[in-house]
Amino acid sequence: MSSRTLIRGGLVITAADETHADILIEDGRIAALAATGTPAAEALTADRVIDATGKYVIPGGVDAHTHMELPFGGTFASDTFETGTRAAAWGGTTTIVDFAVQSVGQSLRAGLDAWHAKAEGNCAIDYGFHMIVSDVNQETLKEMDLLVEEGVTSFKQFMAYPGVFYSDDGQILRAMQRSAENGGLIMMHAENGIAIDVLVEQALARGETDPRYHGEVRKALLEAEATHRAIRLAQVAGAPLYVVHVSAMEAVAELARARDEGLPVFAETCPQYLFLSTDNLAEPDFEGAKYVCSTPLRPKEHQAKLWQGLRTNDLQVVSTDHCPFCFVGQKELGRGDFSKIPNGLPGVENRMDLLHQAVLDGHISRRRWIEIACATPARMFGLYPKKGTIAPGADADVVIYDPHAEQVLSAETHHMNVDYSAYEGKRVTGRVETVLSRGVPVITEREYTGHAGHGVYTPRSTCQYLG
Repeated sequence: MSSRTLIRGGLVITAADETHADILIEDGRIAALAATGTPAAEALTADRVIDATGKYVIPGGVDAHTHMELPFGGTFASDTFETGTRAAAWGGTTTIVDFAVQSVGQSLRAGLDAWHAKAEGNCAIDYGFHMIVSDVNQETLKEMDLLVEEGVTSFKQFMAYPGVFYSDDGQILRAMQRSAENGGLIMMHAENGIAIDVLVEQALARGETDPRYHGEVRKALLEAEATHRAIRLAQVAGAPLYVVHVSAMEAVAELARARDEGLPVFAETCPQYLFLSTDNLAEPDFEGAKYVCSTPLRPKEHQAKLWQGLRTNDLQVVSTDHCPFCFVGQKELGRGDFSKIPNGLPGVENRMDLLHQAVLDGHISRRRWIEIACATPARMFGLYPKKGTIAPGADADVVIYDPHAEQVLSAETHHMNVDYSAYEGKRVTGRVETVLSRGVPVITEREYTGHAGHGVYTPRSTCQYLG
């Protein structure tokens, strides 16, 4: 049985253009687009018609940085693949790329298999994996080649978290050299973790234990230094580089310089760095713990430079780094010692709405919104044009978006499995109304109509910005 859906009358927005068009969906894919009101559009027929008059019709969001069920600091991220992907759908995101973790002493394969087991049959939307490489050795390097061949084409390394995920410069260089050969993309958490640990120890010795000190010890200069070092190591290796969760203007300056030199260097920032600041970390009564993530929130003046980087394309992507921990019982593990607060914020449900608000606030254009949230992450991680656009042949991952609906972001109404919102009380204009994943309604006029297991694992090609 072939099912056909027709979306009529909406303003279709992609990274490339905006046009009033009717969209025919057949067998999970986009079959045709025709300008609204033309004979070609009038000729389109379907069993189900969605009236999108007065609404935007946009590609489903691609969130290329999430951590569902991540073990961290003696606990686990509070969203499972089931709850996290359902919340993503509520927020207009139809594809996530999560991080499988290699434990030290284990193979990449064992880590990837463990993440497949967590996700399989549980996701409301489609998903892929990056691989966190914690233990670089000859076996790991060989495995990287095999993973690229089967569609896990990006590998994350950490200059932070000594004793957990940390890689030294030699290990980073070896992995970069390997990715230069196999076409993989190294994703870097760029902070000088060795130096930060010294500053943490000294702060705690001085009795500086509150959450705000998390931001003070993880200095912007140590993010910039590590960003610079990662860029130069990649240059030595002849490899491309993608820097994750950029928060400091000094790091943006390093990225801009590298791109001006013509190096294949890419980067993302996250909504928390665009909308929150050290003011949040300093909230009294340990409330600041809700905002502990790494890289940390920065003083407000960094925000303008991040927005500028998004406009000039020195930053190409906005991902969430969604890694939620409940305030009660999880964030509270760090009472009396900020270094024990689990690092991470909830955000997978809020990204598309916050970025639409940024359009209204004049930071970015509508098409840039779709570019940084849908098209570029899909291209960066080998999912385009299957994901990230609305075009014949693409997966019918489509969001009907009401640009006029007003909402207040709140833990009371969000669908993430976490007991607080990082954006509690924030008023935004724009809201998801209906979400299709491969043509199947997951959110229907603000009701969840999806189910666990609809989402399928999606292998990826290599980065589409590289020749």
